[in-house]
Amino acid sequence: MNAQVEPLSGKEIEERLAELPGWSVKGELLRRHYLFHGHFPAAAMVLHIAQIQEELGHHADLTLGYNRIDIAVNTHSIGDRITHLDFGLARRIEDIAAGHGVR
Repeated sequence: MNAQVEPLSGKEIEERLAELPGWSVKGELLRRHYLFHGHFPAAAMVLHIAQIQEELGHHADLTLGYNRIDIAVNTHSIGDRITHLDFGLARRIEDIAAGHGVR
């Protein structure tokens, strides 16, 4: 898929995490947990994220609960490592989160 995409170093990951409060790394996954005031805003955000993912051609694992979403992402095409693609998706998700009633 992306021959030019390289995994980020630990230092690069730390620097990028500093720009995305609420995001963390667990193992080889960039992760975020969002809470909402009900099910509908959570479900609506999942649909909005799906639209962004299709636009970027890069997809996260999304888990929808009643009033929460759990997101986990890495780049499968280079051995499930964290890359700039993952942080690009995370930034786009952060940009829309406030409009979906995140607590």
